[in-house]
Amino acid sequence: MLRLTWVQPEDLLGHELRQAAQDGREPSAVAARWRAAGGPEAPDRAGASPRRPSRYLRQLAEDLLDELADLPSRLAEDEPTDLTAVRHSCDWPRPAAAGRPAPTRAALEASWLGRAVGCLLGKPVEKLPLDAIRRLAGSTGNWPLTGYFTARGVPPHLLAEHPWNRRSAATSLAENIDGMPEDDDLNYPLLNLLLLQRHGPRFTPDDVAALWLDELPPGRTFTAERIAFRNLLSGVEPPYTARHRNPFREWIGALIRADVHGWTNPGDPGAAAEQAHRDATLTHTANGVYAAMFTAATLATAAGGTQDVHACLRTGLTVVPPRSRLAKAVTHAIQLAQAQRDFNTVVDELHTAHKELHWVHAIPNTALIAAALTHADGDFTGSICRAVSGGWDTDSNGATAGSIAGLLAGHPAALPTRWTAPLKNRLATSVTGFDGIGFDALADLTWSLTHREASRP
Repeated sequence: MLRLTWVQPEDLLGHELRQAAQDGREPSAVAARWRAAGGPEAPDRAGASPRRPSRYLRQLAEDLLDELADLPSRLAEDEPTDLTAVRHSCDWPRPAAAGRPAPTRAALEASWLGRAVGCLLGKPVEKLPLDAIRRLAGSTGNWPLTGYFTARGVPPHLLAEHPWNRRSAATSLAENIDGMPEDDDLNYPLLNLLLLQRHGPRFTPDDVAALWLDELPPGRTFTAERIAFRNLLSGVEPPYTARHRNPFREWIGALIRADVHGWTNPGDPGAAAEQAHRDATLTHTANGVYAAMFTAATLATAAGGTQDVHACLRTGLTVVPPRSRLAKAVTHAIQLAQAQRDFNTVVDELHTAHKELHWVHAIPNTALIAAALTHADGDFTGSICRAVSGGWDTDSNGATAGSIAGLLAGHPAALPTRWTAPLKNRLATSVTGFDGIGFDALADLTWSLTHREASRP
């Protein structure tokens, strides 16, 4: 029996009940009706529940999803999605006074490599609980993390209790790595290179949608992106693709698409954030959009070449509405990282603070990325290892931390070869025209787009 993940109405309803409670709506009456009818809770870690429901329960789920969407939110003024309202609420950053200094090809290559390395480090432990990550790494003497995960030396009972991510272990454990395997955390930056090639920096959400329909296999999408893809095929247009029966609209998907917007707007975090907003609103709202804007602005600041990691993160926060849950979470995480010597303590406090949120939600994951970069003072190895060791969406967090730290490192030679050599300068992907491409070639392409956009009036 086919149970397609992330789209079954009866599974979406449980997630939407959680989302409604988190974003300031009052879903208790709808929740009571769902439970009285025998409706299940949202799947805890998987994308689909194991059993097909009755036709009545599925229809009820569809009706209740629409009813929840109509509920008013008490957080609407503090957490707008409209760009004008977002800008009005923020102390919006200005471009660097000296213009738009472009990063070197070497710095961009280091950032691409950093994204891949951090992603690869986190792939085998994605979806695993925090305790399992610590026990698996500790059993091989790799705790605190200093290298890729390995199955060599892990006691059989521990592997049976906490198996690796089944899709990733064959390509991402240290003994198996042979180039960079495909991952959505790398596919989306590739797609955004195509987006800028075809449409330039003034692209629209409709342009993003058309590109996806042309180039992105639906089976390579997850959570909010899969819902938006389904909505497009059903005739729903942006930005409603982000809202229609989409309980994942504040999850991490838009954040992992933000790098190219930062790389190609060096020294102009505001422009990077606006670009990320137009990309993100195809699939996300509010905090899901802010996470992408924060990441793009942070990278744009780093690409300017004059700021340390702490200044980059501060600038990233200037494009996030200050009363939003994301701004509060990231500020709290940075303060924790500054105050605590032991990063395990930082992680434990973050997990306590965000225990009600799903492991793919943008708020805790963005907070963890900021904490990792802060605690490591932007050091590459320290940043990716802290980001992955903190759990939640491990490969995405490692990727974004690695991208920022790699860009700040400024050159591939600044990244330890134990991380980069196994990638063999080769990336696998299903995005047309990129399979097998080298990170040096990706840096050249990104640099050419940056140079082109910087020269435009």
